[in-house]
Amino acid sequence: MLHKTKNVLLAGLSAFIILTTQAHAVTPTPQMIEQFKQLPKSEQERVARQYGLDPSMLSGSANSSVSVTNPTVVEPRQNQSSQQSDTAKKNEYDFKQDSDKNELKRFGYDMFAGEPTTFAPVTDVPVPSDYMVGPGDVIKVQLYGKESNEYSLTINRDGTVQIPDLGPVSVAGLSFSDLRQELSKRIKQQMIGIESNITMGELRSIRIFIAGDAYKPGSYTVSSLSTITQALFVAGGVNEIGSLRNVQVKRSGKLIGSFDLYDLLLRGDASGDINLRSGDVVFIPSIGGLVSVAGEVQRPAIYELKKNETIADVINMAAGIKQGAYPRNSSIERYNANGLKTIINVDLTSANGNNTLAKAGDYIRVKNASNQYEDAITIVGAVVRPGKYQWKQQRISDVLPSIWGDLLLSADLDYGLVVREINKHGDIETLQFAPGEAITSPNSIQNIALQPRDKIMIFNFSDDTQNRFELNSLVKKRVSKVESLKGDSLLDADLFKAGFETLDNTVASKYTNEIAGVALNEQASEEQTLVSSEVAKMLSNLFEDRDLIKLSNVMSRKELLYPIVTKLTQQGNSQHGIMIVAIAGKIRHPGVYPLTNSAKVTDLVKAAGGLLEGAYVERAELTRTHTTSTISDIIHKQINLYAAINGNQEDNIELKGRDMVTILTTPEWQERKVIEVKGEVKFPGTYNIRRGETLSDVIARAGGYTEYAYPSAAVFVRESVRMQEQIEIKKLADQLRRDIATRGVSKDGLSISYSDAQLMLTDLENIKAVGRLVIDLNALKLGIKEADVQLEDSDVLYVPTIKQTVAVMGEVQHPSTHRFKDGLTLDDYLVMSGGPRERGDEDRVYVIKADGSVMMPTQSIWFNTDSQITAGDTVIVPLDTEYKDNLTLWSQVTQIIYNTAVAFAAVSGI
Repeated sequence: MLHKTKNVLLAGLSAFIILTTQAHAVTPTPQMIEQFKQLPKSEQERVARQYGLDPSMLSGSANSSVSVTNPTVVEPRQNQSSQQSDTAKKNEYDFKQDSDKNELKRFGYDMFAGEPTTFAPVTDVPVPSDYMVGPGDVIKVQLYGKESNEYSLTINRDGTVQIPDLGPVSVAGLSFSDLRQELSKRIKQQMIGIESNITMGELRSIRIFIAGDAYKPGSYTVSSLSTITQALFVAGGVNEIGSLRNVQVKRSGKLIGSFDLYDLLLRGDASGDINLRSGDVVFIPSIGGLVSVAGEVQRPAIYELKKNETIADVINMAAGIKQGAYPRNSSIERYNANGLKTIINVDLTSANGNNTLAKAGDYIRVKNASNQYEDAITIVGAVVRPGKYQWKQQRISDVLPSIWGDLLLSADLDYGLVVREINKHGDIETLQFAPGEAITSPNSIQNIALQPRDKIMIFNFSDDTQNRFELNSLVKKRVSKVESLKGDSLLDADLFKAGFETLDNTVASKYTNEIAGVALNEQASEEQTLVSSEVAKMLSNLFEDRDLIKLSNVMSRKELLYPIVTKLTQQGNSQHGIMIVAIAGKIRHPGVYPLTNSAKVTDLVKAAGGLLEGAYVERAELTRTHTTSTISDIIHKQINLYAAINGNQEDNIELKGRDMVTILTTPEWQERKVIEVKGEVKFPGTYNIRRGETLSDVIARAGGYTEYAYPSAAVFVRESVRMQEQIEIKKLADQLRRDIATRGVSKDGLSISYSDAQLMLTDLENIKAVGRLVIDLNALKLGIKEADVQLEDSDVLYVPTIKQTVAVMGEVQHPSTHRFKDGLTLDDYLVMSGGPRERGDEDRVYVIKADGSVMMPTQSIWFNTDSQITAGDTVIVPLDTEYKDNLTLWSQVTQIIYNTAVAFAAVSGI
């Protein structure tokens, strides 16, 4: 019976829920709730889950806690983005306006950047005690004591409340606090033993009008608690020409007050936000005068202006001046009576400047202060704490008091610079000092007295020991097209040399990306020049760039000197010349240096890091440009460097601008040169060689050949030969490119496709030269001196094992390698590879011998008795160029490609 009753309840409840949910999902009725309560808890959860209902609503528990939500009354304006895009398009081609003017926006309008979505009054808000009750408001009265009752009483149109057992009570004109007191008093007097609790229920709605330049003017129903600002939010705010500073409230045709929204936006003052009554009109007049504020202010924008407001008032609207501003030199752009713009300079630090009246259309620009320091000194280079420091009456030892505590371990203690400005134009001079002596001997002349804005530069003794990861990362981040920095210096890497050359090509070491007039990589050279220019601009700002100052302790000597040398070059003229000198030769840091005051030869030697091993101290050469009023000439002077270093003032010549000192190398001095011997020798390895030593000498030092050596196929590789081969390949590629272009425009045209020609050209350009030099070790064994070779640095000799193969390459049916058999002819090996193809040139078959030489048969190749094939040889059947085209270069191109392939195969074992 119980089960049957449960099924009946479920069926009835399900049908009722279905009908109810189909009827637009209304709130569950009391009948539904009563039936739902009779079901077990598990069935309640299932029914609620099945029909998407809230169990708390059906069980009646929802009444215990009511969530209060206010309706969303505004959303972003739909046409705002389109208006902005239209404005952007309008300004895109308007070159008359400044960029900072285009960025300025009207202040305060973002507060109302929305449009209304509903006119529902907001009632779920606390009621203030001074709220004036009126007809339509609901008063909730709760009685407790001897009796308990609860009433919801609506104030009638005559301003009375009908309280049961008490009769009508007049509440017209009372505030909510007065109403509570009056009703509580009446209840207490007439209902003995009963206490009361009086609260506000639903508030009445009022209808107001929003007119003028509102975004959505019209009639709105709002809460009786609404104020001017809430009404503006409901209407979406003001439009583009609406005023924010004179929002008016009119009641019965009379102006009862106005509200300046700037008081709320700028000062948080809402005291003028008037409470509205039914029938009130919120009127928004058109905007008054506008004034723009830009530059170094906290909130640059366009502000609305009232009468008699000053420049100080406008600056206060913009939240004041930034720390980096220079208010003494501010300006106002203003239209005069003739309709033309004028500039008025104002001093915002003075009373007269601040009291200047602002006018509609003014554009106030607060200028920024200079980034220059007035009297700070800058320390860069190999110091522990590079940066800017306060200047006072001090010397070098005062700012760098300790060698161990202030200088890096890698610092050069014999050379430092003080860069000093000599006039208001920023021209500089340089003073040389010895940091070690300046710090350890404060009374020495090396401890230079500093002046305001001096720059102190300390250099690393060696540029090869610095960790430059952070510096290289900074350069890659700032400079476009930088993929890798391979050198220890931005100057020595292929980034910077092109920019460095522009200083003075006569003294700067010539950088080139070509050999013998042939550009090896034209595209890379153009890109390097572009990147070099960007790096040059970055390093020129070394003394003002905090990031570069911080990383200056890992910079090379040339990098630190670059802004100094650049400045000295720029300030040079016909009267004073360029105050730079250069040094080259056997010196640690050759290059260009600033000419310090009264600098001598030994000072330049110290600046360049000192002499290298092998320097010839008995004589150095000074090259000087001697200029008169009519002619300029180059003269050379010989210097006894040893005497100059040891204090002889006659030899220690004072330098002049554009001088160049060359440190010579000791005669017969040579750096370490080596040759590598590999393969079938008794003692393979790396051998030091002296000048004039020959290949036979090294082979003898290596113990001669082993019994498995095959000298006829020896490979000898030389770097100078490789470079020359690469040049020839480059020349041939350029010539082939021109020949293809010429044939392409001739009347004959190309008989091959452009893609085939381009493919062949690409193959040629991608060939890497090997540098193999043909040698005859068998002749050396016989003692023939003409077969000997004088060695160079980095030569490589490879003596292979006995060869037992012969390779056939090129245009044959089956290119392959065959076992060598004594007595087989060239024809035999060609037949073993299937014979030549149709496009093979049978008349130009040649043989690359095992030693790298090429044999070209002079008679018919098929019956030539001189064409003896030996082990290790390679037979080449070239392409028939007549089959492809009658370009004369094709034969050379194909021959180079085949020969290079054979050479690579030969050296692959090295």
